Amino acid sequence: MRRPLRTVRGAALAAALTTGLATGFAAGPEARAQGGPEARVDGRPALMPAGSLRDPQPRDPAMPDQPRSVPPAIALPAAPQVKDESARAAQPLVGSLKDQDGWRLYRSRFVTEAGRVVDTANGGISHSEGQGYGMLLAVAANDRPTFERLWGWTRANLMVRPDSLLAWRWEPAKRPAVADMNDATDGDILVAWALTEAAEAWDDAGYRVAARRIAVEVGRRTILFKDRNGALLLPAVTGFSAGERADGPLINLSYWVFPAFARLPLVAPEYDWDALTRSGLRLLRRARFGSANLPTEWISLKGDQPRPADGFPPLFSYNAIRIPLYMAWADVGRQEDYAPFVALWSGPDRERLPIVDTSDGRTVEWLGESGYAALASLLLCTVKGTPLPEGFGQVQGTENYYPTTLHLLAMVAAQMRGPSCLKR
Repeated sequence: MRRPLRTVRGAALAAALTTGLATGFAAGPEARAQGGPEARVDGRPALMPAGSLRDPQPRDPAMPDQPRSVPPAIALPAAPQVKDESARAAQPLVGSLKDQDGWRLYRSRFVTEAGRVVDTANGGISHSEGQGYGMLLAVAANDRPTFERLWGWTRANLMVRPDSLLAWRWEPAKRPAVADMNDATDGDILVAWALTEAAEAWDDAGYRVAARRIAVEVGRRTILFKDRNGALLLPAVTGFSAGERADGPLINLSYWVFPAFARLPLVAPEYDWDALTRSGLRLLRRARFGSANLPTEWISLKGDQPRPADGFPPLFSYNAIRIPLYMAWADVGRQEDYAPFVALWSGPDRERLPIVDTSDGRTVEWLGESGYAALASLLLCTVKGTPLPEGFGQVQGTENYYPTTLHLLAMVAAQMRGPSCLKR
């Protein structure tokens, strides 16, 4: 079954959310002014999912109350005191993208003058994930002017919720351009991480405050620290908890952005980000489905054992291919944690990545753009010491947003972790 690239998240949110009417919104003049012609989001009142405002549907009993020790995110005059110095010792992102030609190509093809990252294979939409990836790559390239444009557009057009999280999707052909006020937690984490890295790289207190606001809200509203499975990261504020789905809570292990968890204590040290790393690895060891022992995109934690979520194809697909990228980047996990991915990506056809139906181990589609194959090259280099291929450092000028982004991220991860195979 062939699916349009990167429509999986939209299908997941649509299937997961409890539909209802809420108050509409129209973007203010700041959004229209900063975003340029593309970013005009004024128009008719929007339909928003029930519970997407600050007072959501009844809280999941597993969700802890807001920690009393966490001060309001807006009350931050300076950098917080970091309790765990390992966050400060972790390698910073700035300057880790050595391929300036690749970055200029990416910037020219996917970043508009207004600072919007365009998903070229998904109807030209933008989303919080793409803005976060663009901001991270701008820091990695030490390109502050582009970072400023990306952050300015993100702030004006996606930070339209009543909390400090981001609306997940912006559609240029629709009015309002943000019709779904729900967030996507991985997008929130990516933007918070990028702002944290920018604050450290360029010693900017404004970035630090913004990073803290988002990170604190992620901790308050999307992390279940007291769940029996360990700290759980809900994919969004609304739609995935045990109170909202019969098979809930639902998780997506590709939302565990492991390298971010090592740096977010710089801005929100009150939260145990390491607990997410521990729980993510434990869940990965338990979520091995079918003969290939691979996780699916969407996983139910309803019973004693993880299982593929109801209503979603049991696929290892577009989202899940990021799991080994984040693991290798953060240098976490045991050798056996990488084994299913290594087995999948070690075959003779390494130029393509398979989408696998975990129910029968069958490949249902191939991801043929070379940016995807960069993930396999990084993994095999990190785990097995396989030399990186000649094409690893060459970004293609004809591929879409998502594989090109993954290619650059793999290059950054390889540079930061410095596996011996980098020295060809």
